[in-house]
Amino acid sequence: MGTHEAWKYCLTRRAFTRAVLVGALSPALLAGGENSPNSRRPDKSATVGGKEKGLGIPGPFPGRVVEVYHPGSVVNRRVQREPVRKMVDRGMRELAGVPDATDAWRLFFEPGDVVGVKVNPVGAPRAISSHELVHEVVAGLKSAGVKPADIIVFDRYRRQFRRAGYVKNLPDGVRWDAAVDDYDTVQLAIEGYDPDVYREMDLVSVGHHDPKDDRTRRSHLCLVVSRKVNKIVNLPVVKDHASAGVTLALKNMSHGFVNNVARSHATPTTNACNTFIPAICSMPEIRSKVVLHILDGTKAVFEGGPGAAMNATWSHKTLYFATDPVALDRIGWDVVDAKRVEKEMPVVAQTHFRQPTDKDGYRIHSYRQPQHIELASALGLGVFDREVIEHRRIALKG
Repeated sequence: MGTHEAWKYCLTRRAFTRAVLVGALSPALLAGGENSPNSRRPDKSATVGGKEKGLGIPGPFPGRVVEVYHPGSVVNRRVQREPVRKMVDRGMRELAGVPDATDAWRLFFEPGDVVGVKVNPVGAPRAISSHELVHEVVAGLKSAGVKPADIIVFDRYRRQFRRAGYVKNLPDGVRWDAAVDDYDTVQLAIEGYDPDVYREMDLVSVGHHDPKDDRTRRSHLCLVVSRKVNKIVNLPVVKDHASAGVTLALKNMSHGFVNNVARSHATPTTNACNTFIPAICSMPEIRSKVVLHILDGTKAVFEGGPGAAMNATWSHKTLYFATDPVALDRIGWDVVDAKRVEKEMPVVAQTHFRQPTDKDGYRIHSYRQPQHIELASALGLGVFDREVIEHRRIALKG
């Protein structure tokens, strides 16, 4: 049984996929129309310099994923700046189909843009959106005419952001921000989040929420995304995930942009990442603003994600470039599964998550749910069909 046939056998069939879309997602998405109170239309700043170019999700290059490998990008477990510079230069040129990297950046960004750079600090210190990549992204934005003061590197949690070393390693003049101080299990406070922009789903966190409280069904967009920037560069990391199967471009947005995300995987038997992730990523405020994804696979995680244990990481030495997060995640899913097979482990869709408990040592989480990627495609967020994806592989010399 093949890698991606396995998850259909274990988790779902196509008829079930259609049923999920009609039954679970439709109430949330139909309620998210332009006149709905639970999903405000993006303001004009969300499409400045973007609408006429077809920017956003899936962007001007649906189905295109550019993979750039450099053998010298990681040395002694440390990411190297100069190889990363060459990787970003080549990846951007190849993605945009232009001979000059500055022209590639100018396709997406222009003077006057306020750009958010969404990092993923969760796997610190072993596998994060590398400081080196952040520096090269900022350099690219500057080449397009974006002022350093108009660049905001951010994550949801200040404590994780600081722990990953970003504050001490930001390029000169660049700002940073976060929604809240740290993770909490209830996640209903909306300080740092927009009270007017949220996705409503009939899903609550078992054991932490009172279902009579309407707030439990809402996930509010953080103010950084809704009010402070008009474009976003998404910098996820190649990692597996205990409930979502993999955490790549889609999940870096769904669980990095809104509050009340723990309800998507509250207990071992209430896993709902398959529907939660596409529902959040389909919010118009997110679709219109996220214009570029660079998946950091210089150091990657094949087991135990979203954290990064020493014995479950590897130096993949690769970056991936796309405007289409679905196609990007489909390729990233293949990468994680290939490493797991190499390690004689089952692919993510065939894997239970073993969660430690005080009573019996472990309890079994429900099957991981990488099918959120195909469901996102069904909602128009990108290309899932592996035969249609244009996957360009480039190997640079050391």
